[in-house]
Amino acid sequence: MEALRVIGVDVGGTKTLAAVVDRHGEIEQDVVHSTDISSQDALLAGLDAIVEELRDGREIAALGFGIPSRVDQRSGRAVASVNIPLAGVDFRDRMRERHGVPVGIDNDANAATIGEWHAGAARGARYVVMLTLGTGVGGGLILDGRPYRGATGVGAELGHIVIGLDGPPCGCGGHGHLESYAAGPVADRAARELYGNGSDGHELVERGRKGEPEAVEALAEIGRRLGTGIASFVNVFEPELVVVGGGFGTAGELLLGPAREVLAREGLEPARDTVRVVPAQLGFHAGVIGAGMIAFEALDAEP
Repeated sequence: MEALRVIGVDVGGTKTLAAVVDRHGEIEQDVVHSTDISSQDALLAGLDAIVEELRDGREIAALGFGIPSRVDQRSGRAVASVNIPLAGVDFRDRMRERHGVPVGIDNDANAATIGEWHAGAARGARYVVMLTLGTGVGGGLILDGRPYRGATGVGAELGHIVIGLDGPPCGCGGHGHLESYAAGPVADRAARELYGNGSDGHELVERGRKGEPEAVEALAEIGRRLGTGIASFVNVFEPELVVVGGGFGTAGELLLGPAREVLAREGLEPARDTVRVVPAQLGFHAGVIGAGMIAFEALDAEP
Protein backbone atom coordinates (compact mmCIF):
# COMPACT_ATOMS: atom_id res chain seq x y z
CA MET A 1 0.00 0.00 0.00
CA GLU A 2 1.42 3.36 -1.01
CA ALA A 3 2.15 5.73 1.86
CA LEU A 4 -0.13 8.73 2.17
CA ARG A 5 1.28 12.01 0.97
CA VAL A 6 0.05 15.55 1.42
CA ILE A 7 1.07 18.99 0.22
CA GLY A 8 2.19 21.56 2.76
CA VAL A 9 2.31 25.22 1.75
CA ASP A 10 4.14 27.91 3.75
CA VAL A 11 2.79 31.21 2.44
CA GLY A 12 5.07 34.19 2.97
CA GLY A 13 4.65 37.83 2.11
CA THR A 14 7.37 37.60 -0.55
CA LYS A 15 7.95 33.88 -1.18
CA THR A 16 5.88 30.72 -0.88
CA LEU A 17 7.49 27.34 -0.20
CA ALA A 18 5.46 24.18 -0.84
CA ALA A 19 6.32 20.50 -0.58
CA VAL A 20 5.01 16.98 -0.87
CA VAL A 21 5.36 15.56 2.65
CA ASP A 22 4.76 12.17 4.29
CA ARG A 23 3.62 11.46 7.86
CA HIS A 24 7.21 11.40 9.09
CA GLY A 25 7.84 14.92 7.86
CA GLU A 26 10.04 13.72 5.02
CA ILE A 27 9.98 15.98 1.96
CA GLU A 28 9.60 14.22 -1.38
CA GLN A 29 9.68 17.35 -3.55
CA ASP A 30 9.56 21.06 -2.86
CA VAL A 31 9.19 24.25 -4.87
CA VAL A 32 9.64 27.94 -4.14
CA HIS A 33 7.76 30.72 -5.91
CA SER A 34 7.33 34.45 -5.42
CA THR A 35 4.07 35.30 -3.68
CA ASP A 36 1.82 37.48 -5.82
CA ILE A 37 0.03 39.74 -3.34
CA SER A 38 -1.10 42.28 -5.92
CA SER A 39 -4.69 41.17 -5.35
CA GLN A 40 -6.68 38.49 -3.59
CA ASP A 41 -7.49 36.76 -6.86
CA ALA A 42 -3.83 36.75 -7.88
CA LEU A 43 -2.76 35.29 -4.54
CA LEU A 44 -5.33 32.49 -4.64
CA ALA A 45 -4.59 31.70 -8.28
CA GLY A 46 -0.89 31.49 -7.46
CA LEU A 47 -1.52 29.07 -4.60
CA ASP A 48 -3.75 26.95 -6.83
CA ALA A 49 -0.98 26.78 -9.42
CA ILE A 50 1.60 25.70 -6.83
CA VAL A 51 -0.67 22.91 -5.60
CA GLU A 52 -1.28 21.67 -9.13
CA GLU A 53 2.44 21.83 -9.95
CA LEU A 54 3.24 19.52 -7.05
CA ARG A 55 0.25 17.29 -7.61
CA ASP A 56 1.26 16.44 -11.18
CA GLY A 57 -0.50 13.08 -11.27
CA ARG A 58 0.26 12.15 -7.66
CA GLU A 59 -2.40 10.89 -5.26
CA ILE A 60 -2.51 13.66 -2.66
CA ALA A 61 -4.59 13.03 0.47
CA ALA A 62 -4.88 16.57 1.88
CA LEU A 63 -3.52 20.12 1.80
CA GLY A 64 -2.13 22.20 4.65
CA PHE A 65 -1.39 25.92 4.66
CA GLY A 66 0.61 28.10 7.03
CA ILE A 67 -0.14 31.79 6.50
CA PRO A 68 1.21 35.03 8.03
CA SER A 69 -2.03 35.82 9.82
CA ARG A 70 -4.01 34.72 12.83
CA VAL A 71 -6.52 32.05 11.86
CA ASP A 72 -10.00 31.40 13.22
CA GLN A 73 -10.08 27.61 13.29
CA ARG A 74 -13.87 27.54 13.53
CA SER A 75 -14.38 29.29 10.21
CA GLY A 76 -11.09 28.60 8.43
CA ARG A 77 -10.65 32.32 7.80
CA ALA A 78 -7.65 34.60 8.21
CA VAL A 79 -8.11 37.09 11.04
CA ALA A 80 -6.43 40.51 10.86
CA SER A 81 -4.52 39.56 7.72
CA VAL A 82 -2.06 42.42 7.16
CA ASN A 83 0.71 41.29 4.82
CA ILE A 84 -1.38 39.18 2.44
CA PRO A 85 -4.82 39.94 0.94
CA LEU A 86 -6.88 37.14 2.51
CA ALA A 87 -9.40 39.15 4.52
CA GLY A 88 -12.93 37.88 4.03
CA VAL A 89 -11.97 34.66 2.22
CA ASP A 90 -13.44 31.33 3.33
CA PHE A 91 -9.95 30.00 2.74
CA ARG A 92 -10.36 26.46 4.00
CA ASP A 93 -13.69 25.83 2.24
CA ARG A 94 -12.53 27.54 -0.93
CA MET A 95 -9.38 25.41 -1.18
CA ARG A 96 -11.29 22.22 -0.41
CA GLU A 97 -13.86 22.98 -3.09
CA ARG A 98 -11.16 23.87 -5.61
CA HIS A 99 -8.89 20.85 -4.99
CA GLY A 100 -11.29 18.21 -3.69
CA VAL A 101 -9.34 17.09 -0.60
CA PRO A 102 -9.39 17.95 3.13
CA VAL A 103 -7.66 21.24 3.94
CA GLY A 104 -6.00 22.47 7.12
CA ILE A 105 -4.93 26.06 7.80
CA ASP A 106 -2.95 27.69 10.60
CA ASN A 107 -0.70 30.66 11.12
CA ASP A 108 2.91 30.41 10.02
CA ALA A 109 4.42 30.40 13.51
CA ASN A 110 2.19 27.51 14.56
CA ALA A 111 3.17 25.67 11.39
CA ALA A 112 6.87 26.16 12.17
CA THR A 113 6.31 24.97 15.74
CA ILE A 114 4.53 21.84 14.53
CA GLY A 115 7.32 21.22 12.02
CA GLU A 116 10.05 21.41 14.66
CA TRP A 117 7.96 19.23 16.96
CA HIS A 118 7.46 16.49 14.38
CA ALA A 119 10.83 16.49 12.68
CA GLY A 120 13.24 18.95 14.29
CA ALA A 121 14.59 20.28 17.56
CA ALA A 122 11.47 19.42 19.59
CA ARG A 123 10.88 15.91 18.24
CA GLY A 124 9.48 13.65 20.97
CA ALA A 125 8.75 16.44 23.46
CA ARG A 126 5.29 16.95 24.95
CA TYR A 127 5.66 20.52 26.23
CA VAL A 128 7.27 23.01 23.86
CA VAL A 129 7.44 26.77 23.46
CA MET A 130 8.69 28.03 20.11
CA LEU A 131 9.56 31.58 19.16
CA THR A 132 10.23 32.68 15.59
CA LEU A 133 12.25 35.88 15.33
CA GLY A 134 11.89 37.73 12.05
CA THR A 135 10.09 40.89 11.01
CA GLY A 136 8.01 40.22 14.11
CA VAL A 137 8.05 37.61 16.86
CA GLY A 138 5.80 34.65 16.25
CA GLY A 139 5.14 31.87 18.68
CA GLY A 140 3.64 28.44 19.09
CA LEU A 141 2.87 26.03 21.91
CA ILE A 142 2.76 22.27 22.24
CA LEU A 143 1.02 21.37 25.51
CA ASP A 144 0.58 17.77 26.62
CA GLY A 145 1.56 16.57 23.17
CA ARG A 146 -0.95 18.71 21.28
CA PRO A 147 -0.71 22.06 19.48
CA TYR A 148 -2.41 24.73 21.57
CA ARG A 149 -4.47 27.26 19.64
CA GLY A 150 -6.83 28.80 22.19
CA ALA A 151 -10.62 28.99 22.24
CA THR A 152 -11.05 30.10 18.63
CA GLY A 153 -7.65 29.25 17.18
CA VAL A 154 -6.00 32.65 17.46
CA GLY A 155 -4.13 32.01 20.73
CA ALA A 156 -0.41 31.56 21.40
CA GLU A 157 0.53 35.02 20.11
CA LEU A 158 3.67 34.85 22.22
CA GLY A 159 5.31 37.83 20.56
CA HIS A 160 2.63 40.03 22.08
CA ILE A 161 3.28 39.27 25.73
CA VAL A 162 3.64 42.66 27.43
CA ILE A 163 7.05 43.09 29.04
CA GLY A 164 6.99 46.90 29.41
CA LEU A 165 3.82 48.93 29.92
CA ASP A 166 5.42 52.13 28.66
CA GLY A 167 7.63 50.41 26.12
CA PRO A 168 8.08 51.11 22.41
CA PRO A 169 5.12 50.80 20.04
CA CYS A 170 4.34 47.43 18.50
CA GLY A 171 3.09 46.92 14.97
CA CYS A 172 -0.21 45.66 16.36
CA GLY A 173 -0.91 49.03 17.97
CA GLY A 174 0.08 48.07 21.50
CA HIS A 175 3.17 49.05 23.46
CA GLY A 176 5.97 47.18 25.16
CA HIS A 177 5.29 43.81 23.57
CA LEU A 178 8.12 41.28 23.26
CA GLU A 179 8.08 41.85 19.50
CA SER A 180 8.99 45.50 20.12
CA TYR A 181 12.21 44.41 21.84
CA ALA A 182 13.35 41.20 20.15
CA ALA A 183 12.36 41.18 16.46
CA GLY A 184 14.66 41.69 13.49
CA PRO A 185 13.85 45.41 13.05
CA VAL A 186 15.26 46.03 16.53
CA ALA A 187 18.60 44.69 15.29
CA ASP A 188 18.27 46.84 12.17
CA ARG A 189 17.88 49.96 14.31
CA ALA A 190 20.81 49.00 16.52
CA ALA A 191 22.99 48.49 13.44
CA ARG A 192 22.08 51.90 12.03
CA GLU A 193 22.85 53.56 15.35
CA LEU A 194 26.26 51.90 15.46
CA TYR A 195 27.34 51.87 11.82
CA GLY A 196 25.19 54.32 9.86
CA ASN A 197 22.08 54.30 7.72
CA GLY A 198 23.27 51.65 5.27
CA SER A 199 23.61 48.99 7.95
CA ASP A 200 21.10 46.36 9.05
CA GLY A 201 20.65 43.43 11.39
CA HIS A 202 22.52 41.05 9.09
CA GLU A 203 25.63 43.21 9.40
CA LEU A 204 25.17 43.42 13.16
CA VAL A 205 25.04 39.64 13.46
CA GLU A 206 28.07 39.18 11.21
CA ARG A 207 30.06 41.68 13.26
CA GLY A 208 28.90 39.92 16.42
CA ARG A 209 30.12 36.59 15.09
CA LYS A 210 33.52 38.20 14.51
CA GLY A 211 33.55 39.24 18.16
CA GLU A 212 33.25 43.00 17.70
CA PRO A 213 32.35 44.21 21.21
CA GLU A 214 29.72 46.81 20.25
CA ALA A 215 27.84 44.30 18.10
CA VAL A 216 28.08 41.57 20.73
CA GLU A 217 26.64 43.91 23.37
CA ALA A 218 23.85 45.19 21.13
CA LEU A 219 22.77 41.62 20.41
CA ALA A 220 23.16 40.68 24.06
CA GLU A 221 20.72 43.44 25.03
CA ILE A 222 18.18 42.07 22.56
CA GLY A 223 18.88 38.60 23.95
CA ARG A 224 18.22 39.77 27.49
CA ARG A 225 14.86 41.16 26.42
CA LEU A 226 14.15 37.87 24.71
CA GLY A 227 15.11 36.12 27.94
CA THR A 228 12.52 38.16 29.83
CA GLY A 229 9.83 36.71 27.60
CA ILE A 230 11.29 33.21 27.77
CA ALA A 231 11.37 33.33 31.57
CA SER A 232 7.71 34.30 31.60
CA PHE A 233 6.77 31.43 29.30
CA VAL A 234 8.80 28.97 31.36
CA ASN A 235 7.14 30.14 34.57
CA VAL A 236 3.66 29.76 33.08
CA PHE A 237 3.95 26.62 30.94
CA GLU A 238 6.95 24.70 32.36
CA PRO A 239 8.04 23.40 28.95
CA GLU A 240 10.73 20.85 28.32
CA LEU A 241 12.11 22.97 25.50
CA VAL A 242 12.10 26.53 24.25
CA VAL A 243 12.99 26.48 20.55
CA VAL A 244 14.11 29.71 18.88
CA GLY A 245 13.99 30.00 15.09
CA GLY A 246 13.21 32.46 12.32
CA GLY A 247 15.55 34.52 10.19
CA PHE A 248 16.87 36.65 13.06
CA GLY A 249 16.94 33.57 15.29
CA THR A 250 19.95 32.38 13.30
CA ALA A 251 21.99 34.79 15.44
CA GLY A 252 22.05 31.79 17.76
CA GLU A 253 24.14 31.99 20.90
CA LEU A 254 24.65 35.74 20.51
CA LEU A 255 20.99 35.95 21.59
CA LEU A 256 20.43 32.68 23.42
CA GLY A 257 23.37 32.95 25.81
CA PRO A 258 22.17 36.26 27.31
CA ALA A 259 18.58 34.98 27.23
CA ARG A 260 19.55 31.96 29.34
CA GLU A 261 21.21 34.25 31.87
CA VAL A 262 17.93 36.11 32.38
CA LEU A 263 16.04 32.83 32.57
CA ALA A 264 18.42 31.58 35.27
CA ARG A 265 17.73 34.73 37.29
CA GLU A 266 13.99 35.17 36.70
CA GLY A 267 12.75 31.63 36.11
CA LEU A 268 11.15 29.62 38.88
CA GLU A 269 12.57 26.37 40.19
CA PRO A 270 12.57 23.62 39.10
CA ALA A 271 11.52 24.65 35.57
CA ARG A 272 14.42 27.05 35.04
CA ASP A 273 16.89 24.26 35.80
CA THR A 274 15.32 21.60 33.58
CA VAL A 275 14.17 23.53 30.51
CA ARG A 276 16.48 23.68 27.50
CA VAL A 277 16.65 26.76 25.29
CA VAL A 278 17.80 25.57 21.87
CA PRO A 279 18.00 26.80 18.27
CA ALA A 280 15.58 25.47 15.68
CA GLN A 281 16.94 22.76 13.38
CA LEU A 282 14.82 22.80 10.24
CA GLY A 283 15.45 26.33 8.99
CA PHE A 284 13.04 27.46 6.29
CA HIS A 285 11.65 23.91 5.98
CA ALA A 286 10.02 24.06 9.44
CA GLY A 287 6.95 25.88 8.16
CA VAL A 288 6.34 23.67 5.15
CA ILE A 289 6.80 20.44 7.13
CA GLY A 290 4.45 21.82 9.76
CA ALA A 291 1.93 22.71 7.07
CA GLY A 292 2.15 19.12 5.91
CA MET A 293 1.38 17.89 9.42
CA ILE A 294 -1.57 20.32 9.54
CA ALA A 295 -2.80 18.64 6.36
CA PHE A 296 -2.62 15.23 8.05
CA GLU A 297 -4.47 16.69 11.04
CA ALA A 298 -7.28 17.78 8.71
CA LEU A 299 -7.29 14.38 7.03
CA ASP A 300 -7.49 12.53 10.35
CA ALA A 301 -10.39 14.72 11.46
CA GLU A 302 -12.51 13.53 8.54
CA PRO A 303 -15.44 11.33 9.60
